[in-house]
Amino acid sequence: MADTPTPCIAAEAFQRRLLNWFDQHGRHDLPWQTPRSAYRVWVSEIMLQQTQVATVIPYFERFMARFPTLEALAKAPQDEVLHLWTGLGYYARARNLHKAAQIALHEHSGALPTESVEALMALPGIGRSTAGAIIAQSTGQRAAILDGNVKRSLTRLHAIAGWPGKPAVERELWALAEYYTPKTRLADFTQAMMDFGATLCKRSKPDCPLCPFNDVCRAYAQGEPQRFPESKPKKALPQRETIMLMLSDREGRVWLAQRPPSGLWGGLWSLPQFETHAALNDWLEDHVVAPERHAALPSFTHTFSHFRLVITPQPVSCDRLGGIREDGVWYDVNHPPSLGLAAPVKALLSQRVPFALDPTPGPSR
Repeated sequence: MADTPTPCIAAEAFQRRLLNWFDQHGRHDLPWQTPRSAYRVWVSEIMLQQTQVATVIPYFERFMARFPTLEALAKAPQDEVLHLWTGLGYYARARNLHKAAQIALHEHSGALPTESVEALMALPGIGRSTAGAIIAQSTGQRAAILDGNVKRSLTRLHAIAGWPGKPAVERELWALAEYYTPKTRLADFTQAMMDFGATLCKRSKPDCPLCPFNDVCRAYAQGEPQRFPESKPKKALPQRETIMLMLSDREGRVWLAQRPPSGLWGGLWSLPQFETHAALNDWLEDHVVAPERHAALPSFTHTFSHFRLVITPQPVSCDRLGGIREDGVWYDVNHPPSLGLAAPVKALLSQRVPFALDPTPGPSR
């Protein structure tokens, strides 16, 4: 294994120990495991990116109830897909899922191309690890995975220095993942690798005394397993500001506009945004009949992965809009339509009528 740390344990011994642990302590009753299909595994893997299992389960079950097949997903309106994704965040995942389903329907006879990792990676939103998970769990073919949990576990087992996101470190981890992946029990082994990192070799409090590898783990031998993996070098997040117009009519409906297909909150429905109050006033003058401006609500911050957005909600009431605007809808909070909403918009609208939505996603599986 050139340019790769020497494995801390032989592949066969690693597989035997991990699967023995999984048989006793792994998760065997997840909804995407029964029945297990490429489509169900794919949807679950996309949902599980950046999100905890407990959070994903109710979303997955609702999603499957509405879109039980790839064809049903491909033929659904994007608004409905985004509506069922509301609250999970990282909405590009949902847009890519929908687009990939459409490609699979028209170019792959309505099925995911599970003949190879490369074929799956050609679809939007499917990377190497996700492709491996789909193939291993749905077909039993040999394919390695390297999600966040696996990266953490392998980094600790081998005390690998450096942030795992660096290309050189990631290459080392992929080589180890390939080395340890067996030729049999692929579905169980793949789930075991995920479960091991999520429930035992955890980010902040690894249960090292219970670990089946504590006699060979190099980070544990050094007495500082939590030092691994090294964190991504931090950069100060830039800050932006926006004014969100909460325009309501005499019936209490709120005006929403659909965001462009790509970019921030792509395809979701949001309150109109303005950089300045002058720009907001110009819009009101052009499009609103008899606007009545009210005191601005307290500003709050919504944090994205690459910047912070300071939002100032500005309530305005009116009789009606001047003319027909095709890029928006009057949203009745008492009888809400099935639209995908940007998270801060959902929070602002919920102040008018509470939403019965699931908890926000967490950082890991």
